[in-house]
Amino acid sequence: MNNPFSPGYYGSEELREFGFAAIGENVRVARDCVIVGLENIRIGDHCRIDSGTRLLVASGHIHIGDYVHIHTGCMIGGRGGVEIGDFSSLSHDVCIVSASDDFSGRSMFASVVPEQFTNPKIAPVVIGRHCPLGMQSAILPGVTIGDGAGIGVQTMVRKSLEPWTIYHGNPARRIGERKRASLAMEEAIRSAAARGVAA
Repeated sequence: MNNPFSPGYYGSEELREFGFAAIGENVRVARDCVIVGLENIRIGDHCRIDSGTRLLVASGHIHIGDYVHIHTGCMIGGRGGVEIGDFSSLSHDVCIVSASDDFSGRSMFASVVPEQFTNPKIAPVVIGRHCPLGMQSAILPGVTIGDGAGIGVQTMVRKSLEPWTIYHGNPARRIGERKRASLAMEEAIRSAAARGVAA
């Protein structure tokens, strides 16, 4: 029976017809996502973007690597450029912004105001490989998250983070180190995919 509450997914072949900069193999994007700036978005192989996600990139770019899962309700603003490395994952309601308004009162804000009256911070965001980002985390402009860094639930990331470490809190604080076992698993997954079998 068809479930009227499940929007379903577009697959790679359909997505390639829509005008994305690049779409890899075995990509699924939920049909109810809001996507602005298709021509500025590249998605690698074996990726899934779930219901209610918003990719907003009228200018700039969003580049998503291989084996990336973006869960429900995420928002990525790509004005300053956003890159997400292979095998990384955004849990529910993660927000990544590469441009943000100046709230100091020294200038105006909001995109409906002429640019000469605003002073936004616009800077790239780079999420490394093998990075899990916990539910409702927020990543601000100019941040680089090193390979393997893990971000706990509701973490505010305002500064760049070291590789293979765990962070949590507002602002993000280092609370431990992460194992690197996923690196060996990556090789097995890629090898299985090359042979056309499930890992």
